[in-house]
Amino acid sequence: MNTDYLIIGNSAGGIGAAEAIRSTDTTGSLIIVSEEPYPAYSRPLISEYLSHERDIEDMLYRPADFYKKHSIQLFLGKKALSIDTHQKTVKMDSGENIHWKKLLLATGGIPIIPPVKGHDKKGVFSFLSLNDAREIDAFLARGGVKRAVVSGGGLIGVSVSQALRARQIHVTIIEMKDRILNTILDEAASAIAADSVKRGGGSIIVNDTVKEISGNASVREVILNSGEQIQCEMVIMAIGVLPQTELAKSAGIAVNRGITVDRYMMTSKPDIYACGDVAEAYDFIIGSNRLTPLWPNAYIGGRIAGFNMAGAKTEYRGGTAMNSINYFNLSIATAGMVSAPAEENSFETLTKVNNATYRKVIIHDNRIAGLILVGDIDKSGILFGLMRKNIDVTTFKSALLADDFGLAYLPASIRKEQLGETVIN
Repeated sequence: MNTDYLIIGNSAGGIGAAEAIRSTDTTGSLIIVSEEPYPAYSRPLISEYLSHERDIEDMLYRPADFYKKHSIQLFLGKKALSIDTHQKTVKMDSGENIHWKKLLLATGGIPIIPPVKGHDKKGVFSFLSLNDAREIDAFLARGGVKRAVVSGGGLIGVSVSQALRARQIHVTIIEMKDRILNTILDEAASAIAADSVKRGGGSIIVNDTVKEISGNASVREVILNSGEQIQCEMVIMAIGVLPQTELAKSAGIAVNRGITVDRYMMTSKPDIYACGDVAEAYDFIIGSNRLTPLWPNAYIGGRIAGFNMAGAKTEYRGGTAMNSINYFNLSIATAGMVSAPAEENSFETLTKVNNATYRKVIIHDNRIAGLILVGDIDKSGILFGLMRKNIDVTTFKSALLADDFGLAYLPASIRKEQLGETVIN
């Protein structure tokens, strides 16, 4: 089988690439291969599937006719086993080879499952894909589940905890560090988030980990490193995600923590590109490559890869860590740095606490380098725009955390030239 473009992965990055390719080349043959059996769906919505707020049709990332409309040949439930970079072929688990001219690796990540004793018992799950959510849903439907332990207090752990609470399951989050959501929030914001989880009926144990899952064939209890024992019928492993780099490594493609790519999303091998959770791409805040496994970054990186695969040379301006979430009735928006480096005196941190809201902006060289908004996140778009465009905020820095901060606070030249507002003098 021959194709001009082969995309391995059918999530945000793969779809972004396919759309970019088709906007440039409407006739070249295009194949997407996915291990999952579903058309592209919005992965961040799997918690809403589990909570019965959405069904699969509501989660589709693109309309049902997307692939046909864009002349995309889709192979679902198929796995790529190996890449021959010289012959430009990918061997599939079906035994056939796909010959390609341009290849994109958008293979995403895989859940981290620590070697905890008893992790293979019935009632232990991960929570990364729609299949995971469906398996948990089916397990709950059998009845008998009243208590769950969630190992990991990051974004995955908090999202699945909210879904389980919506199903009337008592949830205990076990976090090995001293606070939940510690990679995206500072101490003050984490404390607010923890209070919201507790008000929503969840329990939190920090500075501890799951040492053992006990029971016969099924989960009955977890034993923590501290020795504490917690009875439960379900355990969700939400420690984190690792880039799925095995395919790239076996092909001799350069891999650090993830697949290394240049500013055009190309790997160390010509005509092979990578994007999304599997790729280490440019972060405009730190000025170098790193993993930023986030849905928007995956889609944008995929588009850049797609344009370049189709011959429209396009440079990736860079992404950064950013989140906009609402769990346990608490809205949170973050971007860039969480805290200023302790050893650096060139950073300035502005904070404001007002009732149930918390705002923080980190400034470096008169530019925004990070932000955290908790409770009221309406101004996050403007603040992120200033950060993204590297705007000098010196003249209006004192207004950044004002309750009514908005475009009106910005100099007319910035509104017009940088933020696209039409200014009437």
